[in-house]
Amino acid sequence: MRIGVCVAALLVAPVMGSAQSPAGSREAFQEVCAGCHALETVTAQRRTRAQWQENINSMIARGAKGTPEQFGLILDYLTAVYGPAPTTAAPAGRGRGNAFAPGPADRQIIDPAAAVRGRKVYGAECITCHGTHARGSERGTDLVRSEIVLHDRYGSTIGPFLRKGHPTQTTPAAQLTDAQIEDLSHTLHQEVYNTLRAALQIQNVLTGDATAGAAYFNGEGRCATCHSPTGDLAHIASRMDPPALQQRFLFPGGRGGPSQSVTVTQASGPPVTGRLLEIDDFNVSLRDSAGEYRSFKRTPALKVVKNDPAQMHHELLDRYTDKNIHDIVAYLETLK
Repeated sequence: MRIGVCVAALLVAPVMGSAQSPAGSREAFQEVCAGCHALETVTAQRRTRAQWQENINSMIARGAKGTPEQFGLILDYLTAVYGPAPTTAAPAGRGRGNAFAPGPADRQIIDPAAAVRGRKVYGAECITCHGTHARGSERGTDLVRSEIVLHDRYGSTIGPFLRKGHPTQTTPAAQLTDAQIEDLSHTLHQEVYNTLRAALQIQNVLTGDATAGAAYFNGEGRCATCHSPTGDLAHIASRMDPPALQQRFLFPGGRGGPSQSVTVTQASGPPVTGRLLEIDDFNVSLRDSAGEYRSFKRTPALKVVKNDPAQMHHELLDRYTDKNIHDIVAYLETLK
């Protein structure tokens, strides 16, 4: 009997399939899936067994109907026929098997020597349209953002693509060997990783006026109310670089910042003071001076007074201008 599958059906266990598609599995796929999906749409990208199981579970959650036996056959069919494509032999120690699936767990490890060799291939076949760093041009797409490149592992997807030729290519497909394709894969992934590193690199924050920063520190910002360049901030620029200085004064409650304390007074009994752990509309918890965990239910009769040493910093976030921030960093950097 066919069943309408609800959340419980997400627990359909993967069936351990064999290398060949079991009898009746393709028929099960066509009966359950072909009503909404063309075969080419479903199988456009090869996946591991676990990934196909995730896809099936997703379809079940969206209302796909079938029996547990049918879903098991479909999983076996997709795994056997549309599992990850075999790739060329991996360099020793890379942990590569006979197949690769895209994802963070199988990040391609760059071989610098192969990337150098691949750059010669790239220069001969790709650079004219895709640019020096594979970021594209008016004649070609940005390969750093290409799904074919991002899903590739050691030539697994760019190899078949290059052998077929580009969709807009007017000359014959490049006649590259498996070794050249794998070298080219290292070059392209190297460009991807270099682009990511550049995007995450902290930029220069020392662009302000130290004199203006000192004036703000001692004047409008009222920083000198709590801090002293010869006291708690003495030699701070020797202990922190400019990005860390900026992060610390903008968000002082982070790691290593001042802790909030709280005093809780009940209708009867002495007040309890300690380091604030959690507070919301219903409960407040703290750890007292003896290290004991204390939790209180918030009621109209419970008085809660929070002490946040960084409260002024929080208020300044609404008043800082970009110039104020950069000027303060420039001033703090002088406190060697």
